[in-house]
Amino acid sequence: MAGIQVSPEIKEGRNQLAVTVVLGHAIKHIYNSGLSTILLPEIKLGLGLTGTQLGTLAFSRQLAGWFTTVAAGYLGDRFANKAALMLGISMTLMGLSYFFAGFATNYWVMLAAMLFVGIGPSMYHPPAIGALSRRFPDKRGFAISLHGTGGSVGEVVGPLLTAGALTFLMWQDVLKVSLFPAILAGFLIWGMMRTVRGEVASTDSTSDYFKSIASLLRKSRLAILVAVTALRSMGQAAIMIFLPVYLREDLAYSAFTVAIYLSMAQVVGMFAQPAMGYFSDRLGRKIVLIPSMTVMGLLFFVLTYADPGWQLIVTIIALGTFLYSLHTIFIAAAMDVAGDEVQSTVVSLIYGASFIGTLSPVIAGRIADNYGTENTFLYGGAMILLATLILALTRLPKTANQMAEERVG
Repeated sequence: MAGIQVSPEIKEGRNQLAVTVVLGHAIKHIYNSGLSTILLPEIKLGLGLTGTQLGTLAFSRQLAGWFTTVAAGYLGDRFANKAALMLGISMTLMGLSYFFAGFATNYWVMLAAMLFVGIGPSMYHPPAIGALSRRFPDKRGFAISLHGTGGSVGEVVGPLLTAGALTFLMWQDVLKVSLFPAILAGFLIWGMMRTVRGEVASTDSTSDYFKSIASLLRKSRLAILVAVTALRSMGQAAIMIFLPVYLREDLAYSAFTVAIYLSMAQVVGMFAQPAMGYFSDRLGRKIVLIPSMTVMGLLFFVLTYADPGWQLIVTIIALGTFLYSLHTIFIAAAMDVAGDEVQSTVVSLIYGASFIGTLSPVIAGRIADNYGTENTFLYGGAMILLATLILALTRLPKTANQMAEERVG
């Protein structure tokens, strides 16, 4: 099967780059998943928070993350040769923010801490995925999905590791000791990235960068992808915040049982992501996205009515196929629309689309307080299916491999 030609300068060192980026992403998600799935329900219980208050904690974290992602998009393109430093700083700030969150004794202090927590992890994606996209133009969907697979590995390990730590430590202490492995990870990723060989191109000047951005924003299909991503983010945020709460409080499962349930889902995602990325490169993004999003939205509805036991387990595991896999394909689709310029900023636009969804956990919290936690899943499913309908009416460009095969044919 024919593919596009990639210069030796681009290919040199790209496998080492991919390994480093995937490793860093796995470490980042160990922290993120441990917080979202295990520690947030414990924080809710420990501080006596309402569902709305829990939602506002997630809101503050996402809000800070949005601003950080936008800034990281600019830095990732303007100073692409400084990606190693940016990824190292991302890891270190993540550890520092968790450390400070461990000292929170009430809702307002934790709310302020969560603003800090949103900064470090959000610095990672734009320079990391931008670098992958520039080095793998022939396998963009697959390479970005490998990055996502690293996240899935972290999502498997994080809840189990955090739940295990809670058997020996209080949740405050788990947050505090998180500082030390994060600093070590920061130095590790920085050191590995610094030795990557091959050509790395940066934007020549700030004015050139903003000219590229202006050109980018005039592309209507990119705007539609950002809007669809925002709706998908709104639906998924409700599930990610309140599914662990539902398992922990409504069904009275232990923290370790919650960790096992959610880790099983991510094991499926580890294999689904590279497969979906590969097929999206070969067959097109929409042919993978539309049926996958439809099934995911319907599974959100099923969560509301699934009986505890096998029905719930199977539903959660099936959701693991899509929760992170689709996000990486949306990024690849946006990069197809944008072309070769400002790749990190395209990443920041897709991740930054979650800004529209930052209020979603608050909305879901109000639903949980007034109608029951399980009804947040209906809200989430409706957002996903609305996003699917809009995407179905949108024409996406062909992938580089599809165009290369047409030229050969």
